[in-house]
Amino acid sequence: IILSLEKYQAEEAVQMLKDSGNVQLIPEWGNIFVRDALKDLNRQQIIEDAANRNMVIDDVLNDLTEEILQRSYLYQVIDKHKPDIVIDCVNSATALAYQDIFTSSIEVRKSLTGLTGGVVEANASSNIEKLLLTQYVPQLIRHIQILYEAMKRAAVKFYVKVGTSGTGGMGLNIPYTHSEEKPSRMLLSKSAIAGAHTLLLWLMARTPDAPITKEIKPTAAIAWKKIKYGEIKKAGKAVELYDCPVENAIKLKGSMDRDMKKGPWIKINDTLKKVYIDTGENGIFSYEEFTAITSRGQMEFITPQEIANNVIFEILGGNTGHDIINALDNATMGPTYRAGSLRSSALQKMSRLQKEHDCDSVAFELLGPPKLSKLLYEVYLLKRCKFSMDDVVNKSAGYLAASAEELIKTDPKLRSDILSIGIPILMGDGKHLLRGPVMKIPAYRGVNTLDLTDENIERWTSEGWLDLREKNFEHWQQRLKKIKKEIDEIPLDDTSSQYDRDREYWTESQTIEPGKIVGWLFLEEELGSRMKE
Repeated sequence: IILSLEKYQAEEAVQMLKDSGNVQLIPEWGNIFVRDALKDLNRQQIIEDAANRNMVIDDVLNDLTEEILQRSYLYQVIDKHKPDIVIDCVNSATALAYQDIFTSSIEVRKSLTGLTGGVVEANASSNIEKLLLTQYVPQLIRHIQILYEAMKRAAVKFYVKVGTSGTGGMGLNIPYTHSEEKPSRMLLSKSAIAGAHTLLLWLMARTPDAPITKEIKPTAAIAWKKIKYGEIKKAGKAVELYDCPVENAIKLKGSMDRDMKKGPWIKINDTLKKVYIDTGENGIFSYEEFTAITSRGQMEFITPQEIANNVIFEILGGNTGHDIINALDNATMGPTYRAGSLRSSALQKMSRLQKEHDCDSVAFELLGPPKLSKLLYEVYLLKRCKFSMDDVVNKSAGYLAASAEELIKTDPKLRSDILSIGIPILMGDGKHLLRGPVMKIPAYRGVNTLDLTDENIERWTSEGWLDLREKNFEHWQQRLKKIKKEIDEIPLDDTSSQYDRDREYWTESQTIEPGKIVGWLFLEEELGSRMKE
């Protein structure tokens, strides 16, 4: 499957490669950063149309839903073909950074200046929408979310990104700026997005159900695709020729408009034609431009074939030394032996202080998500009720729920601790809620008045409300049964290093330990395992 932005690009690539081997090549085309309905529109067609703008804003800034996922063109093309390997050579950093948030910001600030003076510009609303559209990070995050979910569902085995440094390996002093000012803020934005993209891929590589993830990051100009004589094009359009006769010269006095509908120029009715070298994504260069940029001490260059060889070698299991993800794994500092040896000491000191001050340290809602605090306190209620694991499994869920609710009713200090960190308490009847001035769940989504539907209540309870209903304690019984099953499956005489959580881990304390249980739950139920040390 060969996917490109334009139809002609994909079909041209298929035609060029058709004799390279006994492989069926299928062209696909469109913008992978938008929904299917917008995939064939250019940037201006999207940004200048109010309906199109709002579609993109909804798809990028709203919570990721199944509906948003299904209408994403990227999701659709991966779901359709279900590839084993994805090689991503799209220069995502350029696609996002060159939307130009700086120019959009200028227009919005002009609109705000007008509002301050009591003047509402006709295009103020559209200017604000355009600024929302040019926010790089939300678009990058949504792209990675969709990419990850699509590849997970399609059972993609291997993902390789051919990334960028944004500057061809040069520093902040880069003299090449794609016709922008120097230093170019957009070029530096490209580098910033490229770096953020790499870190998100690094996270994906540490996600157990994601494909094997690698990134090759060339740090030189990439060249070349072809060398020929022909029309010089910018943004897909031929450069038209104009002349300004000497006698039409403008006198430099007073001021001059940067953009002029009419001026001293004369249209020649021809286009610029020269010898050029096509470097692919970086565009076309003249003989002299290519000479300058590839000279020693400048950007220099690397051929696409060398990059492709490294990509293939990595896919085949080789180690090129050029995988950025692997390099980050080796350069970053993970858990240490010293920290592990000191962990028990820290826990002992905290336990001693809890006894001295007659308080239990359960959750502060600083680590998050709110579900963590909810779960810790629900297990803590079982602990406070003096239940062992066997008690929780063997007693009725109704008895567990009633005991927990009675504790909440009769212990105002405990109740205050929970409510004050933003965790509401749903009472056993499911119809009454205890809350403080802050509620972490539901998160703010633009409205203050919330619809108390059964569906919403169930979702909020799952995400961060302490739940005293009987059915929730049935759920806890099932969880603890799984833990007990794991314990029972460990042979009594097995003292090896096979098990992270052996019998002694669960039975060293005679009481329920919320932190251990929720740590297990985040591994088994939330699938939140740390994949690499």
